[in-house]
Amino acid sequence: MRRIVLALSLVTAALLVPTVNAAALDTASPGAHSLGDRLFPDLGNGGYDVLDYDIRMTYVDGSQLMPASVTIRAKATQPLSTLSLDAAAQQIKSATVDGRQAEFRQDKEKLLLGPAEPLRADGLFTIQIDYTADRGKNPTPPGVNLPSGMKWPITAWVETPDGFAVMGQPDRAHLFFPSNDHPSDKAKFTFHLTVPNDRTAVANGDLVTKEPHPDGTTTWTYHTKDPMPTHVVQLAVGRFRALNQVGPDNLPIRSYLTTAPFQNMNLTDDMERTARKTPDHVAWLTKELGPYPFTRYGVLGLSSTYNSVALETATLSTYGAALSLPPEKQAPTMVHELTHQYFGDSVSVSTWDDMWLSEGHARFYERRYAASQGWINLDQELKSQYQSDQKNRTTTGPAGHLKNPYSVLFDTNVPGQLTLEGLHTLVGPDTFHRIEQTFLDRYRHKSASTQDYITVANEISGRDLTDYFHNWLYGTTTPPMPGHPDWTS
Repeated sequence: MRRIVLALSLVTAALLVPTVNAAALDTASPGAHSLGDRLFPDLGNGGYDVLDYDIRMTYVDGSQLMPASVTIRAKATQPLSTLSLDAAAQQIKSATVDGRQAEFRQDKEKLLLGPAEPLRADGLFTIQIDYTADRGKNPTPPGVNLPSGMKWPITAWVETPDGFAVMGQPDRAHLFFPSNDHPSDKAKFTFHLTVPNDRTAVANGDLVTKEPHPDGTTTWTYHTKDPMPTHVVQLAVGRFRALNQVGPDNLPIRSYLTTAPFQNMNLTDDMERTARKTPDHVAWLTKELGPYPFTRYGVLGLSSTYNSVALETATLSTYGAALSLPPEKQAPTMVHELTHQYFGDSVSVSTWDDMWLSEGHARFYERRYAASQGWINLDQELKSQYQSDQKNRTTTGPAGHLKNPYSVLFDTNVPGQLTLEGLHTLVGPDTFHRIEQTFLDRYRHKSASTQDYITVANEISGRDLTDYFHNWLYGTTTPPMPGHPDWTS
């Protein structure tokens, strides 16, 4: 890993060195072209911290090509001679750094930039990239070793009958816009989506303006007041019914429900019936976890299978046609995605090895909600899952050290839930609640690691729980389940 990064850095430095004085070059060096994530070794970039993205995109009906630009405001964490962004399946037209033309070159899924002058450490700088996004391209992540014959299971650009939506998790957001596409580098976002007047543009955050144009298009502008990771960005275009509601503490809840048919069925009314339960879900979860962490919430219902999943896109959880299922069928999933607004979106993971923190918590509260409604017997379900843990652990690896990157999507939920259920039994409900609240408060709108959670648990419980977590998250053998010495796996 280090050898690859070093070689690429040296090549980049040779090809993209700007013309500046020798003294400046003595201190400036290329930014790293990876953040060294174990599961996604090519992902992320070093030498800077992104503060905000301003994204402009134009949807043209009948075309998968979209003219676009992104303006990135960032802070250098070292003197930089060159730097890189994650970018894939895009035609890059131009690049500037601080308003001056920058040399640029695409290398696989990296966009390499050479600013006209080196960037000083701790200084703010602005990158602008003009490009064309291509929704017809969905490449498999590079540097990821999949089992023989397996294809990457997620399509990042999701086409619908009247537009599109996106799914950036875990590492595909840089198909939509050049970025530092790693959950450890969170930023605020502004989106300007220009669409035909008969379509609605949807994105994360608050709708700021709708600006009509003489050519029959409208630009919809959204802004997030709080930072979020790139992989939970949502950009969608289509014909939608808007549903406005109010949640606890006057939380604005605005949902968008497709009016386009899905497999010759109109699902809008059924989606609305289910979406109307959202304030109840927020009320239940705020009693467990405290105030909702963003300025607004809602759900997006699409005329698509949406890769047969739902996704915790920040401030607006995304669902496919399954949102039309009866509330009692879909509600646990909706609570799952709502929990991610706390664990995953507000408090993001530091690396993809920490994904159990996000998925484990979402599963934990999802199943407890289902039990509170009388829909499941939680103890019986946990016992069954515990019995399967050893087999799953052998196949996929323990939750904190998975064998393959695709497992972050599906294989940390249950082992993460079991880890948290055991902790709940071990320390008791009151202490567990204080651990959760302290962790959420301490890392609100930041990224956190497994060790950060262990530190909070040790601090609040007054016990050394390090071995407990290490056995559950990194061990090759299923540990005993607290409170259930008779359970076997």
